[in-house]
Amino acid sequence: MKKLLPVLFFFAGTLTITAQIYTAKPGATSISFFSEAPLENIEAVSKVVTIVMRPATNDIQTRLSIQTFKFKNALMEEHFNENYMESEKYPDATFKGKINEKLDLTKEGETKVTITGIMDLHGVQKEVKMDGIVNKIGEEIKLDSKFKVKVADYNIKVPSMYVKNIAEVVDVTFNAVLEPFKKK
Repeated sequence: MKKLLPVLFFFAGTLTITAQIYTAKPGATSISFFSEAPLENIEAVSKVVTIVMRPATNDIQTRLSIQTFKFKNALMEEHFNENYMESEKYPDATFKGKINEKLDLTKEGETKVTITGIMDLHGVQKEVKMDGIVNKIGEEIKLDSKFKVKVADYNIKVPSMYVKNIAEVVDVTFNAVLEPFKKK
């Protein structure tokens, strides 16, 4: 939360009467990944994702603590954090980018979008582009995206004895419900 405050203050400081900032609705956000491999599929989910979106500029930022991913068993989780993601050294994954299409949030409904920006994962910053859907429902905005992450692009080393256990490309699914930010 301490890392989110400067981002929120930055956005809050640039608010105008017509501009609104949206943040993740508690309990309504998740990011998951799936790695299909011959010996064993690996999947995990985190429901602790920080998101800030400013529709007036289409800016979007996310932060995820790597250690919040939960697996079907504790040993997988331990290997993920210690051997692959080195989450003590690289505790967070972040994304800072823009939704490329103009959003009309005065109307309800779905808009297919592309999102481009910089993903910082495992100490590597890489420009990425992903497809998504923005769905305006009442005061809330629902964001959904599926994209792929190539493990080697982020210098994530897989020990040779586990090469057949981990896919080279991991499927990532992102779902979030955002609500207008309200100062407390």
